Amino acid sequence: MSDSHLTFFSLSSSILALLLIFIFIFKRKQTKPKLNLPPGKMGWPFLGETIGYLKPYSATTIGEFMDQHIARYGKIYKSKLFGEPAIVSADAGLNRFILQNEGKLFECSYPRSIGGILGKWSMLVLVGDMHRDMRAISLNFLSHGRLRTHLLKEVENHTLLVLNSWKHNSTFSAQDEAKRFTFNLMAKHIMSLDPGNVETEKLKEEYITFMKGVVSAPLNLPGTAYRRALKSRSTILKFIEAKMTERVRKMEEGNESLEEDDLLGWVLKHSNLSTEQILDLVLSLLFAGHETSSVAIALAIYFLPGCPQAMEQLREEHSEIARAKKQAGEVELTWDDYKRMEFTHCVVNETLRLGNVVRYLHRKALKDVRYKGYDIPCGWKVLPVIAAVHLDPSLFDQPQQFNPWRWQINGRRGSCSSSNGSSSNINANNNNTTTTTNNLFLPFGGGPRLCAGSELAKLEMAVFIHHLVLNYQWELADSDQPYVYPFLDFPKGLPITVQNHSYLS
Repeated sequence: MSDSHLTFFSLSSSILALLLIFIFIFKRKQTKPKLNLPPGKMGWPFLGETIGYLKPYSATTIGEFMDQHIARYGKIYKSKLFGEPAIVSADAGLNRFILQNEGKLFECSYPRSIGGILGKWSMLVLVGDMHRDMRAISLNFLSHGRLRTHLLKEVENHTLLVLNSWKHNSTFSAQDEAKRFTFNLMAKHIMSLDPGNVETEKLKEEYITFMKGVVSAPLNLPGTAYRRALKSRSTILKFIEAKMTERVRKMEEGNESLEEDDLLGWVLKHSNLSTEQILDLVLSLLFAGHETSSVAIALAIYFLPGCPQAMEQLREEHSEIARAKKQAGEVELTWDDYKRMEFTHCVVNETLRLGNVVRYLHRKALKDVRYKGYDIPCGWKVLPVIAAVHLDPSLFDQPQQFNPWRWQINGRRGSCSSSNGSSSNINANNNNTTTTTNNLFLPFGGGPRLCAGSELAKLEMAVFIHHLVLNYQWELADSDQPYVYPFLDFPKGLPITVQNHSYLS
């Protein structure tokens, strides 16, 4: 066979092969059903709509971006956020569906920069069996029994340490004071560090720098907050590792002290985690236990002056508890006292609902999922927006109003100030109460990734409120309100002026 024949034959074979491949691909496309994606737009190349999504807004709203998108596309829409195609959900049913199917249809998927600064073994970014094991360690240490026998006392001690330092007619940042309370509590709880000593204060300084980087743009360039945070992370981890080495030496020498009762000692004795895993676990728990609880307490301090009747009912409840304790010759709060704080629990719930410390969660689809006729493609980012459900007027009566009575099954009418300063009566006993409590309220997430410290956070808020309302009056010293950046913060630090005032007769 001549070269020309061989060339012709080879060329014909190639054309035929290409034709067959084309026909196969065409038929495959024909048989594959077309995806029915939710409505929406993808925005700019790479950036998508991220800039608009992260634009600051008042924390008691869902922001202009979300408002406009829900009005235009509905509660489930597509977008491009954080460099990835995404499905955004303000739908209560889809949000629950996502959280309940963690590890099956969806998994945690935070931006890579978060893992870079919190650590690859942080509970926030871990998935699968490793997350389950880390969470089990946290739950064992934060058990119901430990909350009753140990942590309640610690929470009260640290509350009084902060409140007793407040001077009559003094003005200060309530946000900073709340952070001082929660940081000291977690430092003691995790590593037995005493408040006010040199190493605790040094760690606090490094932690503040670290936190500023966690919530900043992930630009690892000289002079940026992110770069400074990475440096502080390294310093904090060296500090924790030194504490670990000291503990291990004491354990080997049989010279253990009460320090074994903290989380670091517990992990060293009851887990097989590596040094790197323990370091990331301790850092992530310090982050989670300090930041979210302090913001929630600051929100309660912000909301309560605008609702005098709630303040009055709180003082009645806590005065009754305090008088009963005095008659019984008791000083410290007990678990029974905590359980009697029924209206306080309503205030805690309403603060978390209206303030929304955690606005949304990061997930991705592990499989193609269909929900309410829409397709969620495998690999797409999925953002369940918790705040959008908590502030949905079709689910919560007057959602922008601070109304603790909505959490009472047989509540009485309350009168609170609205955001524009006018007064409005709110009927607490609405038809949504039971449904709201059971299905719509997700301040700590849900499913297998439900926040391990949720009960501790509620305990901290209740005990702090108990001593606050019994011993102080306060008012905002300057106009301020919580904003979302997307982290929640008070731009001016929530300045308040306090007066000492005992409400015990």
